[in-house]
Amino acid sequence: MTIAEILSLLGGVGLFLFGMSIMSTGLKNSCGDNLQVILEKATTNKLVAVLVGLLMTVLVQSSSATDVMVIGFVNSGMMTLAQAIGVILGANIGTTITAQITAFNIATFTPFILFMGAVMYLFIKKDIVKHLGSFFMGFGMLFQGITIMKAAIAPLSKSVMFKDFLGGLTNPFVALVFGIAFTALLQSSSSSTVIFQTFVAQGILEYNVAVYLVIGAAIGSVAPNLLASLTANRNGKRSAILNLLFNVIRAMVIVIVINVTPLLRFIQSTSADPARQIANTHTIFAILAVCIIFPFTDWIIKLTYMFIPELPEETRAAEDRQLVFMTQVNNVPPNMAIHQAQLEAARMGAIAAENFEKAIDCFFDYSPEKVEDVEQREETVNILNHAIQDAMVKLQTLNLTPAMLRRISAITIAVTDIERISDHAENIIEYATRMKNKKTKLSKKAAKELKEMADNSMEEVELAIEIFTSEDYKNLDKIEKLEKKVDKQEKQLINHHVERLMENKCEPVAGVIFSDMVTDLERCADHAINIAYALKEHP
Repeated sequence: MTIAEILSLLGGVGLFLFGMSIMSTGLKNSCGDNLQVILEKATTNKLVAVLVGLLMTVLVQSSSATDVMVIGFVNSGMMTLAQAIGVILGANIGTTITAQITAFNIATFTPFILFMGAVMYLFIKKDIVKHLGSFFMGFGMLFQGITIMKAAIAPLSKSVMFKDFLGGLTNPFVALVFGIAFTALLQSSSSSTVIFQTFVAQGILEYNVAVYLVIGAAIGSVAPNLLASLTANRNGKRSAILNLLFNVIRAMVIVIVINVTPLLRFIQSTSADPARQIANTHTIFAILAVCIIFPFTDWIIKLTYMFIPELPEETRAAEDRQLVFMTQVNNVPPNMAIHQAQLEAARMGAIAAENFEKAIDCFFDYSPEKVEDVEQREETVNILNHAIQDAMVKLQTLNLTPAMLRRISAITIAVTDIERISDHAENIIEYATRMKNKKTKLSKKAAKELKEMADNSMEEVELAIEIFTSEDYKNLDKIEKLEKKVDKQEKQLINHHVERLMENKCEPVAGVIFSDMVTDLERCADHAINIAYALKEHP
């Protein structure tokens, strides 16, 4: 094989991979946020989750992209592992569509597809058309890449050295490991399978060897998900481990099946075209594995928890994220349902107040563990916010008086204020992390002033939640004084900050963070006042 042929092969692989990426991006942009909406709607019904995973992967042409989104949803608590495994099973079937598409020989039409895609992308201003143009360009690049690869590897059939290399893959275990490593390097099972498909089509690779490469490719495809999970929380990591366990078990099941049944002979009988045989192998293996493993998904989830055990604080977070009071909105009298809404909002308020307190503590005494703790609690508040808002919508369908409707509206607004306090807590840990990363710090005077303001804001938030919960308004004067004090401190601290800047006593990064922190503390105090007065009837 000449240098020109090697470069041509590499160019073909590169064009194929880039085409896959462009095609996937074009489809995702065309669908907008609908893809994430579809994924969010995967219910606790695992069969529905399988179908959602299949649909998602067909749309984005990448099981890795689907799995990374799953990690994100599990990481945020919006999806359970029981839902995740269904989506992962579906993604394993959906990813085989690429090999089925590339088994068609449409090289003659590839230049026209590229031309149409370029026209749509370059000359039509409508976003949806531009995104579809991007998809068609990617589609054309994908097939053009395959055409270049086929032409480049044709001489390999006469290469003694390459045949000797492939001869080493006749051992199933070696072929399996090579499939894992090759796919982990490409970070795409679809891409590696199409390359194996091309080798078989050119007569360079035996079908029985390619089978084990395809099996290994499924395991190697988990590499991007494992990398994505490194920055995720424990649940996100569990999602990646779950995916890995499924694909390892899938490989074991398929190896057993093909060695005790005539499955491979059946697959070869489905088509005389070697490329189609590999595509069918990829698809049938995926469907068969899902059908066999589906009844045992709960066991795989339990095995996942053996690798990453559940901590006590995770159990608490899971409990916090469930509605406690508003569980039977339509089955209780309206007055009771409204009181339950108040109790649920108050419980959310206590969690948000705790998060605000922990964030302040992290700002003045930083640790990564405290950052993670605040982020987890922020996710809890967000989940509760959505759950309460959804329950409040149901509540409004009851037979309510105008006074009841006003009270529901007041609770809804209070829930929004509570959620904003937790958002500011997240801002505060971001400031703390930035200061840590930039290796900067506040002057002693600035830190002392900020701590005093933070303590006052914290006291105001706690008092507001207490007033909202009890509807005892004897402390309104106290909270008003605290609010005025915080407002005054905001002006004083900004003035002092400007003076320090004028005297070059303040580091630039620390100065920006100081100003942002003051703003966040003052806004939390404003939200606290709103919460305290939320349920007070005006004379």
